[in-house]
Amino acid sequence: MTGDHQGQDTVRALAELAEAEFMFRYESGAPADVRDALGIRTARIGGGVVLSMRHDPTGYWSKALGFGFDEPVTGDLIARVCDVYRAEGTPGAVIQIAPDRLPADWDEICARETITPGSVWVKMAGEIAALRPGRTDLRVGPVPDELVDEWTSVVLRCFGMPEQHLAPMLAAGVRDPGFRPFAAWDGTQMVAAANLFVHGEVASLNTGATLPTHRGRGAQSGLLAARVAAAAAAGCRWVTAETGRPDPGTSNPSLDNMRRLGLTLLYERRNWVWRAQPAG
Repeated sequence: MTGDHQGQDTVRALAELAEAEFMFRYESGAPADVRDALGIRTARIGGGVVLSMRHDPTGYWSKALGFGFDEPVTGDLIARVCDVYRAEGTPGAVIQIAPDRLPADWDEICARETITPGSVWVKMAGEIAALRPGRTDLRVGPVPDELVDEWTSVVLRCFGMPEQHLAPMLAAGVRDPGFRPFAAWDGTQMVAAANLFVHGEVASLNTGATLPTHRGRGAQSGLLAARVAAAAAAGCRWVTAETGRPDPGTSNPSLDNMRRLGLTLLYERRNWVWRAQPAG
């Protein structure tokens, strides 16, 4: 890491904006019939993105993030975000804001918009030249176009998400030029998947998942290494990633893999949960 305050601020902005952009592209790039079936609406507001999936079968895809860099986070901005969800009839959404971008009156904003605190994610980052890639005995490499559908199936099965509608959404997303899907194979069987999103000088590592039958064999370590090499070849300087904060006394293998790679903690970020209020 750079070690100076300005450098840290730059990396925080890069990390948040890259995450916002790859999430936006996943959903905005969905085929028209999928957008209709899932009730997808995407918008750019205040330098961030608002993603609504009215018929989300998972409760994951409606979220708003990337705020506080182009313009300050204010009560008016959050009201505009929530207005999108109200207009769409979205049952709930998660608002993700870097902790140093929350305003002094955040508690009052939350009370006004009926936003409550949820789980905590950790944002990790590292300078690409300082990373220490790991190894696996599995074959790891980029996913050719003809195997993208298999890649999406592995991802969704690992995360316990239905393939109907979400599979064509992810498949369209990773065909975006900024996305680089990777996989690990045991023989001819694809057993783990992950994505690299290249956004200027930052590479975002996301969508990492391994089938239960092949966990503990270093698949994600190998996928981290392959994606870091691809990011370096693309001219990226920084690597960022995010994952859930483990509960006290437990561990998160994804976080452990990131630390072994050499990523360090940027900050912990709370998920703020907005829920639609009953009429009347």
